[in-house]
Amino acid sequence: MNDFVSQSAFTPSTDSIAIGTIEAVSGSGATARIDASAVAAAGQHPDAVTAMAGEVGSLIRIAVGAQIVVAAIQGLRAADGGIIADIDFLGESKVTPDGGIAGFRRGVTRFPLPGCVVSPVSTADMGAIFGTVGVPDIRVGTVYPTDAVPAALQIDALLGKHFALLGSTGTGKSTATALILHRICQMAPAGHIVMIDPHGEYGAAFGDVGATFDVSNLAMPYWLMNFEEHCEVLLTTSGAERQMDADILAKCLLAARQKSRMAEGLTRLTVDSPIPYVLSDLTAIIAAEMGKLDKANNSAPYLRLKTKIDEIRNDPRYTFMFSGMLVGDAMKAFITRIFRLPGDGRPISVIDVSGVPSEITSVVVSVLARMVFDYALWARGIAEHPVLLVCEEAHRYIPAADTGRGQAVRKVLERIAKEGRKYGVSLGLITQRPSDLAEGVLSQCGTIIAMRLNNDRDQAFVKAAMPEGSRGFLESIPALRNREAIVCGEGVAIPIRLRFDDLEEACRPASNDPVFSDLWRQTGGEEEAIETVVNRWRNQKR
Repeated sequence: MNDFVSQSAFTPSTDSIAIGTIEAVSGSGATARIDASAVAAAGQHPDAVTAMAGEVGSLIRIAVGAQIVVAAIQGLRAADGGIIADIDFLGESKVTPDGGIAGFRRGVTRFPLPGCVVSPVSTADMGAIFGTVGVPDIRVGTVYPTDAVPAALQIDALLGKHFALLGSTGTGKSTATALILHRICQMAPAGHIVMIDPHGEYGAAFGDVGATFDVSNLAMPYWLMNFEEHCEVLLTTSGAERQMDADILAKCLLAARQKSRMAEGLTRLTVDSPIPYVLSDLTAIIAAEMGKLDKANNSAPYLRLKTKIDEIRNDPRYTFMFSGMLVGDAMKAFITRIFRLPGDGRPISVIDVSGVPSEITSVVVSVLARMVFDYALWARGIAEHPVLLVCEEAHRYIPAADTGRGQAVRKVLERIAKEGRKYGVSLGLITQRPSDLAEGVLSQCGTIIAMRLNNDRDQAFVKAAMPEGSRGFLESIPALRNREAIVCGEGVAIPIRLRFDDLEEACRPASNDPVFSDLWRQTGGEEEAIETVVNRWRNQKR
């Protein structure tokens, strides 16, 4: 499949069917009187796009001297026995000798006057409008309502200014995510992509082009956590008691890091420095500090910390992070594996956190996200390795409501959203509940890919974050079919409604819904299945 869309692949249209005239013009749009009989005649045209003439969401062209203004019909209403259309301006282009359009660009410099003729665009016109010339892009589908005009995303603009993919459950969001990432991997086999997979569904989709890490092979050293992340894992109190526990932990943790051989010669060692330390050293220091106390009733904070550390060390669910085998300095190896440096033709790392204990899932994501950002920060001026961090179920990590927990991951993802592009860190947010995202994060995404959203709050939230010129397209979000989306922002020349391409079965995530009508007719093997499930359940291992 050719990922690059060439404008020369389309022949300019010679058709020019008038369907109405402009009646009033404003800075961002206009109103036009539509001739119903002309629309009916256009509906008989064999060109699928021309046949949509006059419908909500269809594109039109307005001749203004030697230029063509391209606009979209936002709404229709009856007035004075006719039809009035509300129009949003999208951009302009030049007229070719045979009446087609070429050299489309966003924005309008010459506005039409009342009385200008309105005509529908053709498939060839749409090829000129949506084609990208000389810009690296990836094809992800076709422009609605055609089957021939490729819909492409401009890769540098898409990744350089973050993107968000939104859609209710069952709309094809996971498959669309896999499709976009596969196209990126095809175009950039030496890329660096880290994907947070909370449900373990994407590992099967990227078996050939990626590496999957879960609790069995992630091997994330606990000492990579900064002080705030240590607090989220080890502190169990709140209020004044939590502050007291945090002060004790900070003092003891710094002392434990200072005992490391690597700390020798470091002049700016802090409690956040990623220096290996031994958990037994930390508990020994806590016990030593507790022994200095005069009164036994002051020892409660020390006992809480020591008990929590012992609990984590003895819990097999935490082995992937708190194993005694992870004491050595594995920071370079960890960065090499997770960031795909080098990628060896497998540019994506899928981090399956479905098996991570729910109590520390946000901490694991925080460490990964912070490592991405800190690496980019300290590598500036030395090596440029841009990293794309993709967060599925993003509303879990950047919630709109402050729950008091998960503050570390929220802070680092918000910082990446605001500052990441300066350091070569791109953020991809995937969520079914955009209204549950922290305020301001979605507005930091330069490209928004909106699939069908069934919830009114989600629809309103997305509309508020969209550019002004795309509001008309957003009215169709509740009516989108599965695998359709509205794309607005930096990654496309103008707002576009597209239908995603089919993705090969082997490249799809394991997110298919169960077929109740079939599964509830099948019997047999229940005892063996239950035994296997119970064993997994008890061993906390799949």
